[in-house]
Amino acid sequence: MAKQTPFGFSKLAQESLLTQEKPAKISKKQQSLQIGLPMERSMQENRVALTPDSVGLIVANGHEIVVETGAGLSSNFSDDEYANAGAKVAYSSEEVFECPVVLKVEPATIEELDMMKPQSTLISAIHLGTMSSAYLKKIKQKRLTALGFELLEDKSGGMPVVRAMSEIAGMNALFIASEYLSNVRNGRGVILGGITGVAPTNIVILGAGTVAEYAARVAFALGARVQIFDNQIYKLRRLKSALGHNIATSTIDTETLRTALRSADVVIGAIRPEKGRNRYFVTEEMVGSMKPNSVIVDITIDQGGCFETSRPTTHESPTFRKFEVIHYCVPNIPSRVGRTATTALSNIFTPIILKAGDHGGVEEMMFMEEWFLKAVYSYKGCLSNEAIANKFDMEFKDLNLFAPPSME
Repeated sequence: MAKQTPFGFSKLAQESLLTQEKPAKISKKQQSLQIGLPMERSMQENRVALTPDSVGLIVANGHEIVVETGAGLSSNFSDDEYANAGAKVAYSSEEVFECPVVLKVEPATIEELDMMKPQSTLISAIHLGTMSSAYLKKIKQKRLTALGFELLEDKSGGMPVVRAMSEIAGMNALFIASEYLSNVRNGRGVILGGITGVAPTNIVILGAGTVAEYAARVAFALGARVQIFDNQIYKLRRLKSALGHNIATSTIDTETLRTALRSADVVIGAIRPEKGRNRYFVTEEMVGSMKPNSVIVDITIDQGGCFETSRPTTHESPTFRKFEVIHYCVPNIPSRVGRTATTALSNIFTPIILKAGDHGGVEEMMFMEEWFLKAVYSYKGCLSNEAIANKFDMEFKDLNLFAPPSME
């Protein structure tokens, strides 16, 4: 008679030979976050990262929001609205920047970075075109963890902040161009679009992304002619399908683009640099061949721009002329409509903050959510974005080499 296997041992032996599921990462239990919301002071910024309604929801979930007095005024949100939503209104910048997490729109200034406590977290825009090595050295000195809006992805691989701001910028680009084509702004004195018996204006758009889509929608509604250039055929095809118009599209061939620029009334630059590498698609010579008093709107100026003649301007002094062509190169076009842009940003950041609290903090969420990790360009002072490191010839460390915080 065969010897029987002790009860339970056979089952255990069989299970040990089966493929086992990889243990899931387990986050810490929910943690209360303290988030500082400072007043924006640079480049006439009119946006703020959270609306009072979003602050109320975040506070109701056990977190603390410290809002600097006047932070929401340019978006037409009062201190009383934030206070009634449960935020603490601070009357000094220092109190806001001493919070463990600082959430702002524009990149922090060197003075603002000085106010932050070592090893705290900054979430803001980057503006690679205006970023300096001094800024990065200060982040390293303070051992800050820093995340950039422009790098933030969602679970589907989309870029929610870039998308939302691009929609706003694309629509605004046409309104801006219309204004500067008029005699009031010493423009060509033509209407953007077309009327019966008068030829429509010609609009050239560089790039076939979200900015182009929303700019083209406005242009078509006004009756203008539109020609869109991009080197990605799939983007051009997607745009033609999305717009439902028989739009003129082309890859960026130098002669074809040069010909289009000569007849253009408005040229919109909306091609983002790839992997941090800036490239001018329109040279000085090509700008010089354009019509006098035609208009360039360089939406990607915060990333370096699409035109060799571009340089950053401000809302206070938004334009300059080069070769008698009007250049509008304000980096933060969405702040022209601060309340709308604030609401769009708030809709993105509110669920992210709540999720970070569920994970146990921003740092814990970084290593739990790959899509969130991609927004990190500095981890405790170590530069972790290769494109930025290459731009400034600085040392780069892969975040995957860092040990994640211990999970309980």
